Amino acid sequence: MSSLMQLTMGYPELLLSLACFIFFFLFRSWGEPSTMRNWPILGMLPGLLSQLHRYYDWVTETLAESGCTFLFKGPWFSGMNLLTTIDPANVNHIFNTNFANYPKGDDFLEIFDILGDGIFNADSESWKSQRRAAHMLITEPKFKHFQEQSSRHKVENGLVPLLTSTAEKGTAVDLHDVFLRLTFDTTCNFIFGVDPGCLSPGLPAVPFAKAMDDAEEVLFFRHCVPESWWKLLRWLRVGEEKKMALAWKAIDDFILKQVSQRMKQEGKVAEDKPLGEELSPDLLTSYINRLSDVGGTPINSKFLRDTTLNLMLAGRDTTATALSWFSWVVSQHPEVEKKILAELETILEGLPESRRDKPIVFTAEDVSSAVYLRAALCESLRLFPPVPMEHKRAVQADVLPSGHKVEAKTKILINLYAMGRLKGAWGEDCNEFKPERWISEKGRLNHEPSYKFLSFNSGPRTCLGKEMAMTQMKVIAATIFYNFRIKTVPGHRVVPSLSIILHMKNGLLVNVEKRTEH
Repeated sequence: MSSLMQLTMGYPELLLSLACFIFFFLFRSWGEPSTMRNWPILGMLPGLLSQLHRYYDWVTETLAESGCTFLFKGPWFSGMNLLTTIDPANVNHIFNTNFANYPKGDDFLEIFDILGDGIFNADSESWKSQRRAAHMLITEPKFKHFQEQSSRHKVENGLVPLLTSTAEKGTAVDLHDVFLRLTFDTTCNFIFGVDPGCLSPGLPAVPFAKAMDDAEEVLFFRHCVPESWWKLLRWLRVGEEKKMALAWKAIDDFILKQVSQRMKQEGKVAEDKPLGEELSPDLLTSYINRLSDVGGTPINSKFLRDTTLNLMLAGRDTTATALSWFSWVVSQHPEVEKKILAELETILEGLPESRRDKPIVFTAEDVSSAVYLRAALCESLRLFPPVPMEHKRAVQADVLPSGHKVEAKTKILINLYAMGRLKGAWGEDCNEFKPERWISEKGRLNHEPSYKFLSFNSGPRTCLGKEMAMTQMKVIAATIFYNFRIKTVPGHRVVPSLSIILHMKNGLLVNVEKRTEH
């Protein structure tokens, strides 16, 4: 008789205890959704992986069932436990009231290592100094003028001709790809002072843009598996982490080339430039020439690489993604489209006759009074936030307004996609696209607190380029919808991709028609 048989026959109470444990566990979790079940050893990871194909809807449903705050438990000893919350009171506490206790943290830096020491990863004094420097540069009148003129030029000479050609040929076009190309060109111009021509005829492939998309998908993957798993893949250079390595190289090749060329150019120009002559307005030139030191870190190629990459991520991906979802959702709501067009007609009535020749390209000044258009953009951002997740980590133990205890080093995840579908914050019609919820009885734009509408972050880390981005989106959206009719290709499925940016998985395939009536 084996020792195992002796053990089991000698200790029948051991078998009974084990059977009771299994029965109790299954009985206790019988009424729970299988995706929320906390399995022995594996935790809730099996449920997460089984729902990845509908991740955003699953998170929204799970948080609704759990009362807005939910502790996700990963596999044992994986360090994957996450406190997820969409409670506005908790968000206000984390982002504003007790801001100092909730930095990004080392875990965030580990996951987002490709961003280096840029402003998205930075905390404490490094973040403060980088924010001051960025604020000083992007608020300069010269840069703001350069940004507005550059953006309008690209819309007039790149976007409008492309859509006109598409309409005349009667072919379908991926509007999400078009917007990414548009914002890639404009952001490169804002930051590096160069136009890579991504939106030029033929829509050429751009390795940097593809690398950015790949990197963002890998960063999302890192959220869905234990840290040790993706670090092993990184060490072996296989799977998703091989994709990250290739993307990292392509990104560095592009950015370091731009930085190196500009540093050489500016060094030469500085020797020959007469005193008092103005510097170039792009941000890279400004960083090189106007900032001798930021947060104790010398202005070197590493600093410039990290800074410009962070700015590229903010300028290209978020704006393009926001415009894509806005275009799609407006095309699904013809009554909203009619109201936008009526508002634009009113604006055009006050412009000189020379400005009314089609195609009409709106300016920042033109759309400054477009309340309904801005309300529609805010409503689209509420439902489809370009950055759907925010990370924090507690420094010290705390208690959230919801009553949940937070231990030191607890990782916290705020899901913006689910926040926009929170009935307690937005009402029973929270899943509906209603720009009117943003407009007061007097016809003015309603102000919603940032801890409720988190698309531009909240508190001290509120997006510095919020108004710049909103103006750019208004100009582009007004120009497109006034001149063209956008219709999604029948049967095309629009769903979010698994990425840290809310890209469209299948793109936005549309047919474009010229508008002949208003």
